[in-house]
Formats: sequence, structure tokens, C-alpha cells
Amino acid sequence: MILAVLFANSDGNILIERYCPPPLPLSARPPRDLAASCMRSAGIRRFHGVPAEERLHWRSFLVKLGSENLKGSKNEELHVASHKSVSIVYTTIGDVCLYIVGKDEYDELALAEVIFAVTSAVKDVCAKPPTERLFLDKYGRICLCLDEIVWKGLLENTEKDRVRRLIRLKPPVEP
Repeated sequence: MILAVLFANSDGNILIERYCPPPLPLSARPPRDLAASCMRSAGIRRFHGVPAEERLHWRSFLVKLGSENLKGSKNEELHVASHKSVSIVYTTIGDVCLYIVGKDEYDELALAEVIFAVTSAVKDVCAKPPTERLFLDKYGRICLCLDEIVWKGLLENTEKDRVRRLIRLKPPVEP
């Protein structure tokens, strides 16, 4: 499962973040109404189902990892790390750093395929390796691409032409 996709600038500021919480087994899930009322009463704030403390941990860990290892790195050179039971693949695209975190079947090789699909989509949207300004100008289209490539923690679409058709918000044409 793909746990997180983060884009950050070279200073470590997060530009886009997507988290996919690991699914609970059906036996461990409380009834929907009970879970929502418990979270509201406990004051737990979640973003895509991931608690704030866990998001903060990943943000700081990935930014620190990138600041140490991406200095002097070539554009689109892949770097690999592991932390606890997860794999992390990260790279730079122009002025933007991209981090992808996965576990289980998404090992380093599978994450390399994901990162290739995301980088090619970003370069396609921006028409070149993006600067931070160009990345933020194309923010909406990049988010659409990301949503078409990674869906609920799984790699959905890798073909650049299909992703390009899908972000136009028109139905895909099957050949």
C-alpha cells in the first residue's frame, strides 16, 4: 500500500501531501456512527484518516531525509531509504522534491514505478521540470494527476496518455 505522497520545495515547505491510512480489518472497525461520535468527542483531528501526530512525524522525517541526501543530487535521480517497516523513494524534479512512502507489496521497485508515473505527469503538466512558482501555478492539474495515478493507496494509472485524458474530466475512450 502507498502510505504517503509528498511534494516539498527545497526549503522543506510542504506543497502537496496525500496520506492513505492503512485499512482496518472488518472485525476491528467500529460502527460508522460510533467511530464518528468518538472522534468528535475526543477532539481527534484527522486528514485523509491519518492523525496529525503521524503526519507531523512523516513531514519532519522526510524533509530531514531530503535535506541531507538531495543536496547536489541530479534531477530525477532516485534515492531509496527505509524507516521501520516502510520503504521510501524520493527524488527532485526541478526545484521540487517528491517523496513516496509505501509498505507491503509497494517495495522500492514498485515505488520507483509510482515515482516515474508521477514525475512524468508533473513534467507533462508543467511542460518542463518545474520551478516552485510553475508548480504552484499548475497546482490544480498536478493534484488531478496525482489523484488519477494513486487512488486509496494503490497505483491506479501509469500511462501518461490515459492520465492526460482523465484530467481533462472527459470520459476515457477505450480503444
